[in-house]
Amino acid sequence: MPALFFGHGNPMNAVQTNAWTSGWAEVGAALPRPKAILCVSAHWYLPATAVTAIAKPRTIHDFGGFPPQLYQVQYLAPGSPDLAARVAQLLAPVQVAMDRSWGLDHGTWSVLVHAYPGADVPVVQLSIDESKPARWHYELAGKLAPLRDEGVLIMGSGNMVHNLHTYSWGKRSLEPYDWALRFETTARKALSALEFSTLVDYELLGRDAVLAAPTPDHYLPLLYVLAQHKTGEEVSFPVEGFDGGSISMLAVRIG
Repeated sequence: MPALFFGHGNPMNAVQTNAWTSGWAEVGAALPRPKAILCVSAHWYLPATAVTAIAKPRTIHDFGGFPPQLYQVQYLAPGSPDLAARVAQLLAPVQVAMDRSWGLDHGTWSVLVHAYPGADVPVVQLSIDESKPARWHYELAGKLAPLRDEGVLIMGSGNMVHNLHTYSWGKRSLEPYDWALRFETTARKALSALEFSTLVDYELLGRDAVLAAPTPDHYLPLLYVLAQHKTGEEVSFPVEGFDGGSISMLAVRIG
C-alpha cells in the first residue's frame, strides 16, 4: 500500500464539496482497497502512545461553534482490535496502551468520509505522544513499515502549515502569507529530493517554521508518513492549495 498524508483543514470540509474534498475522493478511488487504515491524527495528542482497540469506534465531534449539520455526521467504520495488537507488537519496546474510550476524531473522519464514503474499511487511530521530539516520532514510525505489505494504509492527518492565529475566518478569501508559501515551498523541495532529515528537524528552518508550525500537533503526522518511504519510491502531491492564508491543504503520497 502507499502511505498518505492529508492536510485536513477546516472541519467543515467534511460536509462540503470543494477542490480538496474532491481530491480526497479521487485518491480513495484510485488506491488499491486497503485491508485496514491506521491513522495518525493531529487531534489525538496526549502524553502517551495509544491505539484504538475497539470493534466499533465512535465518531468524535471534537470542535465547537460549527453548524448543526457537522455534528450530525456519523462515520461508523469498524475498528480492528487485531490491527491494534499488531501495532503494539511492531512498536515494542515502546509501551502502547490499548485504548477503548477514544474513537475516530475529525482529523480522521473528515477526510475518510470523502475518501471511503462507505465507511466499510476498518480504521484504527494511533496517538501522538506530545512529550516526545520530532525525531523520536520519525524513528518510531519506521517500525510500522511492515503494515504496508500487509495491506494496511498508513495515513497521517494534519496540516504542514497550520497557524490558526493568522487564519482568515469567515468567507473572506486571503492569499497565502509569504512565510506560509516559503515554508511549504521549502518542504516540497525537500520531499521531492528525498531530504527527509530537513523536515524531521524542521524547527531549524527558522522563523518560517515557527509561524508555519507554532505547535507540533498538526505537523508530526507528516513524519509518520515520510518514515514509510522505501528506496525507489516516488513522492507526489495529489492535493494542494491554501485555506485562509495560513493552512496548507497539501497532501503527500509515498509510493
